[in-house]
Amino acid sequence: MSVNPRLNRLFAQDGKCLQVALDHGAVNVPSLIPGIENMQSVISTVAAATPDAILITTGQAHWLQDLKQNPKPALVIRVDFPNIYCVPTPKHVFCKLIDDAVEQAVVLDAAAIVLNLFWAPGQDEVYRQCIENIVRIKPQCERYGMPMMIEPMMLIHDEKGGYKTNPDIAKTVALARQAVELGADIVKADMAEQLDDYHLVVEAASPRPLLPRGGARVSDHEILTRTHTLIQQGAAGIVYGRNIYQHPHPARMIRACQAVVHEGATVVQAMAMLEEIR
Repeated sequence: MSVNPRLNRLFAQDGKCLQVALDHGAVNVPSLIPGIENMQSVISTVAAATPDAILITTGQAHWLQDLKQNPKPALVIRVDFPNIYCVPTPKHVFCKLIDDAVEQAVVLDAAAIVLNLFWAPGQDEVYRQCIENIVRIKPQCERYGMPMMIEPMMLIHDEKGGYKTNPDIAKTVALARQAVELGADIVKADMAEQLDDYHLVVEAASPRPLLPRGGARVSDHEILTRTHTLIQQGAAGIVYGRNIYQHPHPARMIRACQAVVHEGATVVQAMAMLEEIR
Protein backbone atom coordinates (compact mmCIF):
# COMPACT_ATOMS: atom_id res chain seq x y z
CA MET A 1 0.00 0.00 0.00
CA SER A 2 1.11 3.57 -0.61
CA VAL A 3 2.24 5.67 2.35
CA ASN A 4 1.06 8.86 0.64
CA PRO A 5 -2.43 9.07 2.19
CA ARG A 6 -0.97 9.07 5.68
CA LEU A 7 1.87 11.41 4.71
CA ASN A 8 -0.77 13.82 3.42
CA ARG A 9 -2.40 13.76 6.86
CA LEU A 10 0.95 14.44 8.52
CA PHE A 11 2.23 17.25 6.31
CA ALA A 12 0.23 20.38 5.51
CA GLN A 13 -0.48 21.46 1.94
CA ASP A 14 2.75 23.49 1.95
CA GLY A 15 4.72 20.29 2.59
CA LYS A 16 5.69 21.36 6.12
CA CYS A 17 5.01 19.75 9.50
CA LEU A 18 5.04 21.20 13.00
CA GLN A 19 5.13 18.19 15.29
CA VAL A 20 5.01 18.28 19.09
CA ALA A 21 6.83 15.41 20.81
CA LEU A 22 5.24 14.21 24.05
CA ASP A 23 6.82 10.73 24.17
CA HIS A 24 9.52 11.62 26.72
CA GLY A 25 8.07 9.41 29.44
CA ALA A 26 9.12 6.38 27.40
CA VAL A 27 12.81 6.70 28.31
CA ASN A 28 12.60 6.61 32.14
CA VAL A 29 14.51 9.88 32.74
CA PRO A 30 13.06 11.92 35.66
CA SER A 31 14.25 15.30 34.34
CA LEU A 32 12.04 14.93 31.24
CA ILE A 33 8.78 14.53 33.16
CA PRO A 34 8.20 18.12 34.43
CA GLY A 35 5.59 19.61 32.13
CA ILE A 36 3.97 16.32 31.13
CA GLU A 37 2.83 15.00 34.51
CA ASN A 38 -0.84 15.14 33.49
CA MET A 39 -0.91 13.81 29.95
CA GLN A 40 -4.65 14.23 29.51
CA SER A 41 -4.34 17.95 30.22
CA VAL A 42 -1.14 18.42 28.21
CA ILE A 43 -2.45 16.62 25.11
CA SER A 44 -5.72 18.53 25.29
CA THR A 45 -3.85 21.86 25.49
CA VAL A 46 -1.43 21.00 22.68
CA ALA A 47 -4.13 19.58 20.42
CA ALA A 48 -6.26 22.71 20.85
CA ALA A 49 -3.34 24.74 19.46
CA THR A 50 -3.54 22.58 16.29
CA PRO A 51 0.02 21.63 15.44
CA ASP A 52 0.20 19.29 12.47
CA ALA A 53 1.02 16.25 14.59
CA ILE A 54 1.62 14.97 18.10
CA LEU A 55 4.18 12.26 18.83
CA ILE A 56 3.21 9.97 21.73
CA THR A 57 3.33 6.31 22.76
CA THR A 58 0.70 3.61 22.32
CA GLY A 59 -0.16 3.87 26.01
CA GLN A 60 -0.96 7.60 25.78
CA ALA A 61 -2.48 7.73 22.29
CA HIS A 62 -6.05 7.40 23.53
CA TRP A 63 -5.89 10.88 25.10
CA LEU A 64 -5.54 12.33 21.61
CA GLN A 65 -7.78 9.99 19.69
CA ASP A 66 -10.64 10.27 22.23
CA LEU A 67 -10.76 14.06 21.85
CA LYS A 68 -13.95 15.32 20.22
CA GLN A 69 -12.03 17.86 18.16
CA ASN A 70 -12.21 18.29 14.42
CA PRO A 71 -9.77 18.81 12.89
CA LYS A 72 -7.12 17.63 15.31
CA PRO A 73 -3.41 16.86 15.00
CA ALA A 74 -2.27 13.68 13.29
CA LEU A 75 -1.06 10.92 15.59
CA VAL A 76 2.56 9.74 15.38
CA ILE A 77 3.41 6.68 17.49
CA ARG A 78 6.74 5.92 19.19
CA VAL A 79 7.23 2.16 18.75
CA ASP A 80 10.54 1.54 20.52
CA PHE A 81 11.66 2.02 24.11
CA PRO A 82 15.37 2.68 24.80
CA ASN A 83 17.32 3.01 28.06
CA ILE A 84 20.42 4.71 26.63
CA TYR A 85 19.41 8.13 27.98
CA CYS A 86 19.57 6.95 31.60
CA VAL A 87 22.37 8.32 33.80
CA PRO A 88 24.50 6.49 34.73
CA THR A 89 24.42 4.35 31.61
CA PRO A 90 22.90 0.95 32.41
CA LYS A 91 25.10 -2.12 32.24
CA HIS A 92 22.94 -3.51 29.44
CA VAL A 93 21.78 -0.89 26.92
CA PHE A 94 18.83 -1.76 24.71
CA CYS A 95 16.24 -0.36 22.32
CA LYS A 96 13.14 -2.60 22.54
CA LEU A 97 10.68 -2.63 19.65
CA ILE A 98 7.10 -3.18 20.78
CA ASP A 99 5.27 -6.25 19.48
CA ASP A 100 2.98 -5.90 16.46
CA ALA A 101 4.01 -2.24 16.23
CA VAL A 102 2.48 -1.44 12.85
CA GLU A 103 -0.77 -3.25 13.59
CA GLN A 104 -1.08 -1.29 16.84
CA ALA A 105 -0.45 1.94 14.95
CA VAL A 106 -3.13 1.05 12.39
CA VAL A 107 -5.67 0.28 15.13
CA LEU A 108 -4.88 3.66 16.75
CA ASP A 109 -5.33 5.42 13.37
CA ALA A 110 -1.76 6.74 13.40
CA ALA A 111 -0.34 8.73 10.49
CA ALA A 112 3.21 7.46 11.07
CA ILE A 113 5.48 5.55 13.43
CA VAL A 114 8.91 6.56 14.69
CA LEU A 115 11.86 4.50 15.85
CA ASN A 116 15.46 5.18 16.78
CA LEU A 117 18.78 4.62 15.05
CA PHE A 118 21.37 5.07 17.80
CA TRP A 119 25.12 5.19 17.36
CA ALA A 120 27.16 5.64 20.53
CA PRO A 121 30.78 4.71 21.40
CA GLY A 122 31.00 1.32 23.04
CA GLN A 123 27.37 0.47 22.23
CA ASP A 124 27.64 -1.72 19.14
CA GLU A 125 24.85 -3.98 20.40
CA VAL A 126 22.23 -1.24 20.64
CA TYR A 127 23.22 0.00 17.17
CA ARG A 128 22.69 -3.54 15.85
CA GLN A 129 19.34 -3.73 17.66
CA CYS A 130 18.18 -0.50 16.04
CA ILE A 131 19.04 -1.71 12.56
CA GLU A 132 17.31 -5.03 13.24
CA ASN A 133 14.21 -3.18 14.46
CA ILE A 134 14.11 -1.08 11.29
CA VAL A 135 14.63 -3.89 8.79
CA ARG A 136 12.09 -6.07 10.62
CA ILE A 137 9.37 -3.42 10.64
CA LYS A 138 9.89 -1.94 7.15
CA PRO A 139 8.02 -4.71 5.26
CA GLN A 140 5.08 -4.35 7.68
CA CYS A 141 5.03 -0.61 7.02
CA GLU A 142 4.93 -1.28 3.28
CA ARG A 143 2.10 -3.80 3.74
CA TYR A 144 -0.10 -1.38 5.68
CA GLY A 145 0.93 1.90 4.03
CA MET A 146 2.38 3.19 7.32
CA PRO A 147 5.09 5.88 7.00
CA MET A 148 8.23 5.05 8.95
CA MET A 149 10.10 7.94 10.55
CA ILE A 150 13.64 7.10 11.64
CA GLU A 151 15.42 9.15 14.29
CA PRO A 152 19.21 8.90 13.76
CA MET A 153 21.00 9.81 16.99
CA MET A 154 24.77 10.32 17.05
CA LEU A 155 25.89 10.26 20.71
CA ILE A 156 29.15 10.80 22.58
CA HIS A 157 30.14 10.37 26.21
CA ASP A 158 29.02 13.19 28.51
CA GLU A 159 31.52 14.31 31.14
CA LYS A 160 28.60 14.37 33.61
CA GLY A 161 27.85 10.72 32.88
CA GLY A 162 25.82 8.97 30.25
CA TYR A 163 25.65 10.23 26.68
CA LYS A 164 24.91 13.50 24.90
CA THR A 165 24.44 14.57 21.30
CA ASN A 166 27.52 14.45 19.12
CA PRO A 167 28.04 17.93 17.57
CA ASP A 168 29.98 16.55 14.58
CA ILE A 169 27.63 17.33 11.68
CA ALA A 170 29.51 14.98 9.34
CA LYS A 171 28.52 12.05 11.53
CA THR A 172 24.91 13.21 11.68
CA VAL A 173 24.95 13.48 7.88
CA ALA A 174 26.22 9.89 7.57
CA LEU A 175 23.65 8.46 9.98
CA ALA A 176 20.81 10.42 8.37
CA ARG A 177 21.87 8.97 5.02
CA GLN A 178 21.88 5.48 6.51
CA ALA A 179 18.32 6.05 7.73
CA VAL A 180 17.25 6.71 4.13
CA GLU A 181 19.18 3.66 2.92
CA LEU A 182 17.24 1.58 5.46
CA GLY A 183 13.93 2.79 4.06
CA ALA A 184 12.91 5.84 6.09
CA ASP A 185 9.94 7.76 4.74
CA ILE A 186 10.78 10.67 7.07
CA VAL A 187 14.01 11.48 8.92
CA LYS A 188 13.98 13.15 12.33
CA ALA A 189 17.52 14.33 13.07
CA ASP A 190 19.46 16.37 15.59
CA MET A 191 20.28 20.00 15.03
CA ALA A 192 23.87 21.05 14.33
CA GLU A 193 26.09 23.46 16.24
CA GLN A 194 26.47 25.48 13.05
CA LEU A 195 22.92 25.70 11.75
CA ASP A 196 24.09 27.33 8.53
CA ASP A 197 25.48 23.91 7.60
CA TYR A 198 22.21 22.09 8.22
CA HIS A 199 21.45 21.89 4.52
CA LEU A 200 24.03 19.07 4.47
CA VAL A 201 21.78 16.96 6.69
CA VAL A 202 18.75 17.90 4.58
CA GLU A 203 20.62 16.84 1.43
CA ALA A 204 21.67 13.54 3.06
CA ALA A 205 18.02 12.75 3.80
CA SER A 206 16.77 13.80 0.36
CA PRO A 207 14.32 13.06 -1.16
CA ARG A 208 12.79 12.21 2.22
CA PRO A 209 11.54 15.12 4.35
CA LEU A 210 13.88 16.08 7.18
CA LEU A 211 12.41 17.17 10.54
CA PRO A 212 14.95 18.50 13.08
CA ARG A 213 14.39 17.68 16.75
CA GLY A 214 14.54 20.44 19.36
CA GLY A 215 16.62 19.06 22.21
CA ALA A 216 17.00 20.80 25.57
CA ARG A 217 14.94 23.78 26.69
CA VAL A 218 16.30 27.16 25.48
CA SER A 219 15.04 30.74 25.39
CA ASP A 220 12.10 31.78 23.20
CA HIS A 221 14.35 33.87 20.97
CA GLU A 222 16.84 31.05 20.49
CA ILE A 223 14.27 28.42 19.59
CA LEU A 224 12.51 30.73 17.13
CA THR A 225 15.86 31.73 15.62
CA ARG A 226 16.76 28.07 15.23
CA THR A 227 13.39 27.34 13.66
CA HIS A 228 13.72 30.12 11.12
CA THR A 229 17.26 29.07 10.16
CA LEU A 230 16.31 25.40 9.85
CA ILE A 231 13.39 26.18 7.55
CA GLN A 232 15.66 28.41 5.46
CA GLN A 233 18.14 25.50 5.27
CA GLY A 234 15.47 23.29 3.71
CA ALA A 235 14.00 21.42 6.68
CA ALA A 236 10.43 20.22 6.12
CA GLY A 237 9.38 21.37 9.57
CA ILE A 238 10.33 20.75 13.19
CA VAL A 239 9.72 18.31 16.04
CA TYR A 240 9.83 20.10 19.39
CA GLY A 241 9.21 18.61 22.81
CA ARG A 242 10.60 20.36 25.90
CA ASN A 243 10.59 23.74 24.17
CA ILE A 244 6.83 23.33 23.89
CA TYR A 245 5.63 21.36 26.90
CA GLN A 246 8.03 22.98 29.40
CA HIS A 247 7.16 26.45 28.13
CA PRO A 248 4.99 28.53 30.50
CA HIS A 249 2.47 28.92 27.66
CA PRO A 250 2.75 25.91 25.30
CA ALA A 251 -0.10 26.98 23.01
CA ARG A 252 1.47 30.41 22.48
CA MET A 253 4.82 28.90 21.54
CA ILE A 254 3.09 26.52 19.13
CA ARG A 255 1.42 29.47 17.44
CA ALA A 256 4.72 31.35 17.12
CA CYS A 257 6.44 28.28 15.65
CA GLN A 258 3.53 27.78 13.24
CA ALA A 259 4.06 31.31 11.96
CA VAL A 260 7.70 30.55 11.15
CA VAL A 261 7.14 27.06 9.71
CA HIS A 262 3.95 27.68 7.71
CA GLU A 263 3.66 31.42 7.20
CA GLY A 264 7.24 32.47 6.52
CA ALA A 265 7.41 34.74 9.56
CA THR A 266 10.75 36.20 10.60
CA VAL A 267 12.15 35.80 14.10
CA VAL A 268 11.19 39.40 14.89
CA GLN A 269 7.64 38.82 13.68
CA ALA A 270 7.31 35.55 15.61
CA MET A 271 8.68 37.13 18.80
CA ALA A 272 6.29 40.07 18.38
CA MET A 273 3.45 37.60 17.93
CA LEU A 274 4.48 35.76 21.08
CA GLU A 275 4.59 39.00 23.05
CA GLU A 276 1.30 40.18 21.56
CA ILE A 277 -0.38 36.92 22.57
CA ARG A 278 0.89 37.41 26.09
